[in-house]
Amino acid sequence: MYCASSYEREGKQNTSWRRQRHSEGAQTLIPDAYQFREPERFTVGTVGEPGERTFFIQIRKGSRLVSLSLEKSQVQALAQRLEMMVREIRQSDPTLIIEKLPRDEAPLESPIEEEFRIGVIGLAFDSQSDLIQIDLQAVAENQGSEGSFIEIEAQESQTEEVRVLITPSEAARFSLRAQVVVAAGRAPCPFCGGPIDPRGHLCPRANGYRR
Repeated sequence: MYCASSYEREGKQNTSWRRQRHSEGAQTLIPDAYQFREPERFTVGTVGEPGERTFFIQIRKGSRLVSLSLEKSQVQALAQRLEMMVREIRQSDPTLIIEKLPRDEAPLESPIEEEFRIGVIGLAFDSQSDLIQIDLQAVAENQGSEGSFIEIEAQESQTEEVRVLITPSEAARFSLRAQVVVAAGRAPCPFCGGPIDPRGHLCPRANGYRR
């Protein structure tokens, strides 16, 4: 197992990757009910109007459907990191076939019932199975609202956790959709760069007048 990690601290993103070999069996134990190996769907979407959207990651395999909420910044960062992982995997193993899958443009599936809110996201690539492992941990009581990315380590999580194993092809499709979902929010003001609500906004470049 190779583990790729990146950290987000106080709003600053470190986009460097560090790989570490873990010994066999050195994995956090996750109940079967919270593991999804190559699910039929791994996607992201929103509920609500621009400016008041709630972001959800949704995983479906068979009759199981799990919806996890998270911050917009986490969606954006996860998309960037998965895109980077896929690029690194392709460069390190040119023989590995990474297909371009059809775009997933379908809405989130109902019912959308929040299992928990994501606080920490762990990423790793298993070179034996050629699958990307994504660990989604619930927000801890002492954790801030922004969340972070961590190295997947051999230790028990103290919070609820969902583990997803997907192909690099699926990761690339998720990344593309996530970027589209993030960009579909409020348009930026061409004068101040701030988000524009449907009713307009108070632009500081216009001396407080609503644009």
